[in-house]
Amino acid sequence: MDKFIVIGPQGAGKGTQAQLLCEDYDFVHISIGEIFRWNMAHHTKLAARVTRIMNEGRLVPDEIVEEVVRKRLEQHDWNFGFVLDGFPRTRSQAEYLFENWNLDRAVYLDIPDDVVHHRVMYRASMGQGAGFTKRADDSPAALRVRLKEFHDKTTPLLQLFHDKGMLVTVDANRTIPEVYQSMREELGLGDPPAKR
Repeated sequence: MDKFIVIGPQGAGKGTQAQLLCEDYDFVHISIGEIFRWNMAHHTKLAARVTRIMNEGRLVPDEIVEEVVRKRLEQHDWNFGFVLDGFPRTRSQAEYLFENWNLDRAVYLDIPDDVVHHRVMYRASMGQGAGFTKRADDSPAALRVRLKEFHDKTTPLLQLFHDKGMLVTVDANRTIPEVYQSMREELGLGDPPAKR
């Protein structure tokens, strides 16, 4: 059973690459963003808590995110493994994962900030087309702030994974198939099993 984390800035292709891995190897894609979006769309109690926190201008606390991840992982619907996308975002969240789940590898999709900027602004200009979701705060200034915050939080996280011998870095400034091929090689995954 394989348990992977995919890390990267907005626009790096985390969701796409995670989905490809899951389709080929029967892993379960656990996207924290998708879980929160589902809760928001269905007006759950969790959504009400998160909305109240965000309306006060605060970030969603680690405890709430950890609770969501714990509940999702405890469903144990991942016979062959899972790919976690969007968590952990901080060192404390990573340590929570280490305490509770035996992780195998963390994949960092490495991409220059200027390429992220180009991809996200292009995506924003496309609106809802081509399967992309436009964020309300997809402006150049907001993106710069998010990227700085991402690097500030992610650097100690990557160091932690590196120190544990778990970190795999993949150049994400290439085509989707090229990135996917590199990721499979780095993770030591052979040819996908024949489709059922």
